[in-house]
Formats: sequence, structure tokens, C-alpha cells
Amino acid sequence: MLSGMFFLYIGLTKFIDKMPVKKKSWREKLYTGRKPKLVEVPKKWIKTLGRGKMLILTPELVYSYVKALPDGKLSTINNIRDGYAGIYKADFTCPVSTGIFMWICANCAEEEKAHGVKNVAPYWRVLKEGGKLNTKYPGGVKHHAALLEKDGFTVVKGKTEFSWTVKDFEKHLAAFKPV
Repeated sequence: MLSGMFFLYIGLTKFIDKMPVKKKSWREKLYTGRKPKLVEVPKKWIKTLGRGKMLILTPELVYSYVKALPDGKLSTINNIRDGYAGIYKADFTCPVSTGIFMWICANCAEEEKAHGVKNVAPYWRVLKEGGKLNTKYPGGVKHHAALLEKDGFTVVKGKTEFSWTVKDFEKHLAAFKPV
């Protein structure tokens, strides 16, 4: 009896593995319905991040902030993190989740462009620390640079794609305005 059930299970898993699975769109990943939350820093992260209250943002909150960035202005991921940490009275914002949410925001904007949406969130105006371009944005650094140059910014190419920056990015930083 047990061996028969085992073979039935194996047969079902082979069948289930072949079933088509609908992949979530980037827009579906963006709107999770979750709210930002404050958590204590996990013990395994204390050595790296320190103790205190850590804010975990949502993809939708990051997207809303980016969508509101004015033309001719830039921001950094750390500016977003620090700004929201202050609003929510957190010691800092989770760097991992914020980076992931920014990646979701960028891919959602590209998905919207592919569907004919004209006014997408200008994710390319959000830089990494020190004005560096983000290698993880859709299309990589070259696409990121092209979008920034189309907006009138000058991209300085470094020895590697990890060191490409926007010239005088500090002069173009937007003041943090939460949405």
C-alpha cells in the first residue's frame, strides 16, 4: 500500500512539474498590498548593521517616490533609505530590501514602456552611492547611461562598468520629499 502511494506521488509530481505556471508581471510584484514595517535588526546582521530599529519599505513606496522625482533631478538609493528612516523614526532602512524594491521598480517601468505607457517612473535617475550607475537595472549600465544622457546628464565612464558615474551628480540631487 505504501509503495503504491509513493509511486502515485512521484507520478503526480512529474505531472505537476510540466504544468504551465503563470509568471507574475513586474507590476504584480510592485503592488503587494504590504505596509512598511519596523523590525529589530536580526542578530546575525548586528555585526554588519548595528543594533536598533530597521525599516522595511515596500516596492510601491519606492516606486511612488521615484515616480515623483522631478525632471533634471537625481537621487540615490541611500537618500531614499535615509529619508524614509527619518519619517518612520527608524535607525536605518534595510539596504537589501530597498535594493530589491528599486530593481522591481526599474523592471516595472520598462514593462510599462513596452506596453506603451509614456509617463513611467524615471528609475534611471536613482543612482548608487557616490553617483555610480546601477549594473542591475534593466539593460545594464550602458542602457542606464543612455537614459541619463537623454535626460541631459553627463556619464563618466570608469575602468569598469561598476565605476561609471554621473558627473557632478551632487549638484542635481533632489531634496527628499516623501510621497
